[in-house]
Amino acid sequence: MVPETFKSTQPFDAFLVLDVEATCQQGSSFDYPNEIIELPVTLVRWTDKIDGKASQLEVVDEFHSFVKPTWRPNLSEFCTQLTGITQDIVDAAPDFPVALASLRQFLVKHELIDSETEEPLTRFCWCTDGPHDIRDFFLKQCFISKVEMPQWIKTDVMDVRSTVVHWLASQAGKKPITPATKKLQAHFGVKRPLNITLQLEALGLPPFEGRQHCGMHDARNVARIVTELARKGIRLQPNTPVHPHRRWVWMGHSGQILDLYR
Repeated sequence: MVPETFKSTQPFDAFLVLDVEATCQQGSSFDYPNEIIELPVTLVRWTDKIDGKASQLEVVDEFHSFVKPTWRPNLSEFCTQLTGITQDIVDAAPDFPVALASLRQFLVKHELIDSETEEPLTRFCWCTDGPHDIRDFFLKQCFISKVEMPQWIKTDVMDVRSTVVHWLASQAGKKPITPATKKLQAHFGVKRPLNITLQLEALGLPPFEGRQHCGMHDARNVARIVTELARKGIRLQPNTPVHPHRRWVWMGHSGQILDLYR
């Protein structure tokens, strides 16, 4: 049992860990018109919240859907090798508006949003590895699919990677909890991406479980990281703004994609 001293005031009651996979070309940057091809969510809630304080999270349920791309329906060989998602999988999958509606129903089922107004029924926060999943990929996909970005996904977002980096910084000068933490502290400030595997190491958790760049497996492992951050008494809160009116150079009028990537 975690000591009481590890508990901290936690403003949110539920966390939705999201890690999408998207179409890509080898060498393409984050400016590319990526289309979401896997949409997984792991829902975690507190088991010990009393008077606003908590430290124990557990997985309640999972949502998962593959998604059919429409702008560039054929996956690149690079994309399949990276994600493990094959052409036959996306060909049989629903398109994004249908997958989005299913995700909405998942939120309704767990009483996170009202079924009619979509107003929040409890305080929940999205959790992603890095800022890109909602801020970039979700926004791009809504534009490509010509659907409005739902209010329930453009509100509170926590970049878990950033939270881990700040925790590592706070440990400077303290006795490292694990050899991995000591190693990462030595590299802190150096140009080194803190991927999911390194975050698990830094927190003293067992290695990555599953296949990396499988969206569902990534989401489950990020949920493990979020759970451990909570156990360490770290306040889980939003740290990533979403700008729903952001535009990229390939965005034309009325959902048109300017073909700059032949």
